[in-house]
Amino acid sequence: MSQTSAAIATGAAARADGLLQSFARAGYALARPPILQPAEPFLDLSGEDIRKSLYLTTDAGGEELCLRPDLTIPVARDYLASPRAGQPAGFCYLGPVFRYRGNAACEFNQAGVESFGRQDRAAADAEMLALAVEAAAAFGVIDVDIRTGDVALFAALIEALDLSPAWNRRLVRDFNRKVSLAQDLERLTLETGTTRNEYEGVLAALAGSDRKAALALVTDLMTIAGTSSIGGRSVAEIADRFLEQSTLKGAALPREALRLIERFLGIAGEPDEAAGQLRALASDAKLDLDAAIDLFESRTGFMAARGIDTGAIRFSTAFGRGLDYYTGFEFELHRKGNGTEPLVGGGRYDGLLTRLGARQPIPAVGFSIWIEALAQGTPS
Repeated sequence: MSQTSAAIATGAAARADGLLQSFARAGYALARPPILQPAEPFLDLSGEDIRKSLYLTTDAGGEELCLRPDLTIPVARDYLASPRAGQPAGFCYLGPVFRYRGNAACEFNQAGVESFGRQDRAAADAEMLALAVEAAAAFGVIDVDIRTGDVALFAALIEALDLSPAWNRRLVRDFNRKVSLAQDLERLTLETGTTRNEYEGVLAALAGSDRKAALALVTDLMTIAGTSSIGGRSVAEIADRFLEQSTLKGAALPREALRLIERFLGIAGEPDEAAGQLRALASDAKLDLDAAIDLFESRTGFMAARGIDTGAIRFSTAFGRGLDYYTGFEFELHRKGNGTEPLVGGGRYDGLLTRLGARQPIPAVGFSIWIEALAQGTPS
């Protein structure tokens, strides 16, 4: 802990240590995951794109390791390896993370909270936002922009539109990887037409195939190439991607679906107003989005109960944090008038623990704090 604090300015270090004490009082135990982590979970969840940002090495047994680029996955892995796995448990942390960021410092400090196993999702989401706002206030940053979104609403819309499974997967994945899917919709539609793909021959060979045939073809191709994975993706994952692209190539996104998605992505404002717009869209299009909207409204109520001014929250259906593993509520806190980089960011990631090896789905939600960004301009 002292080495971490020494890396931060004296006044900011005291505030950061104070954060841990406040999180402990809220029931979150201190987690100290190792700095050196297996690289596979990060590559598996983010693909080859993250490799250029990682600091990698290999152990004597050939396993690829990395300096931890964030703390969410390491804390989740430690939880799954503990006797409390599957049970409600909360953790807080503070420590250095390592990520190549161009001209910015590649070692920086991250604090945060992760909550696992709580079934009261709306209340847990609201608690994360409330703790994040309190964390910013502890550094003297009281006037913040609160930006929120909810990928579960988008997923509910896509499911209600009754598209092909390939389009469902593609749209939700693309939403998670884009700040604004609206800019990408026309490209998605055009891709199914005349746009050439560098793997055109493979896609043609897979036309009309099932998953078993796709897996056999990709296995043969990768055996010939002498590799068992590409960009952290397994043969099965690559086969699924090729099969999806082959399916999409012959089935354009319906224009009515495109219109409704664009209308959905235009909804923004304070949460109560947005909920009204969402219900109007569902009614006009005769889509059943009640469960997702009910959860959204319940979360807003819990936020208000925790003293958050919900009228000041900037909600947008198009908001996303660019990470595949988010499954619901997402949020960022930005400094007023200087909001390009978030001070705090987090959300719900109910699918992550299954992808890390959990036998049953485990609800999870949390947030990370970028200490140096939050401390910038704070008196020592």
